[in-house]
Amino acid sequence: MRKKIHNMAVFIEFLAGSGLAIFFHLVLGHEEAAYIIFGIGVLLSLATYLLREDIEQAREKLTDQYDHAHEITFAIARMTDPECRNKAHEIVAGAQRTLGLLLQGYVPLDETEFYMKGTKYLDESRRRVKAVDPVTVGWDSRGALLNYYQGNVRALERGVAVTRIFVLNREELANEEVQKVLQLQMRAGIDVRIAYRDELPTPSDISGRDTVGSFDFAIYDDTVATEVFSQPGKYFGRKTREPALVANYQRLFDLIEHGSHSVALAEDHVVLAADLLPLAS
Repeated sequence: MRKKIHNMAVFIEFLAGSGLAIFFHLVLGHEEAAYIIFGIGVLLSLATYLLREDIEQAREKLTDQYDHAHEITFAIARMTDPECRNKAHEIVAGAQRTLGLLLQGYVPLDETEFYMKGTKYLDESRRRVKAVDPVTVGWDSRGALLNYYQGNVRALERGVAVTRIFVLNREELANEEVQKVLQLQMRAGIDVRIAYRDELPTPSDISGRDTVGSFDFAIYDDTVATEVFSQPGKYFGRKTREPALVANYQRLFDLIEHGSHSVALAEDHVVLAADLLPLAS
């Protein structure tokens, strides 16, 4: 019906212009004016036809975009079961949080994806890898974490400098499992340092970051960074290549490294390097 009215309007405009031209030609005897009126009438009819056509096409496109943008909303509105509707709202809320991360420049990752990406970036690194980690057991046994550790070893063999700062409490240094992790890393050739939790940067020390973070992240050749989420959830961690975000991680690493401590092996036991100075003297 809309299309018929559209075509009828064009026809009526044409008839009106033609009738006015005939009136000037036959009744008033102004042939020149009649031709001018006829020509202008045809041009106006064509112009209004094209304008209405563009408006109709724009309206159809906007309608399609609106329906597509609100497809999920319309689907939820058609749900009659309250439990289904509540579940749908939870799913949408989770999707919105994920979109929020993507808008910031982060790609969320589950645990397997996180360690696979980390291993990939280690294999691609050519200069230096800088990491901050809590002391996690399983570096030499857990599948994904073992592959990640082996990626560290391959990077070292290619001449990549790997620095890892382990975050722990003061009393944890003497723990047997902690000692195993530290010794494994040091014997592989990794530059191991430790940072005590009570000496970590405070929120007021950290500028340019939206959160203190989990103090569990890595930077690869200053071009890509990965971070483990501090709170458990759907995703294990995230990664980014945004230069500004990577620079934020770099600043945080520099702050942590500034307050960290060098370690050394003494009789198969990892100790603070500063504790060996009196013995050496």
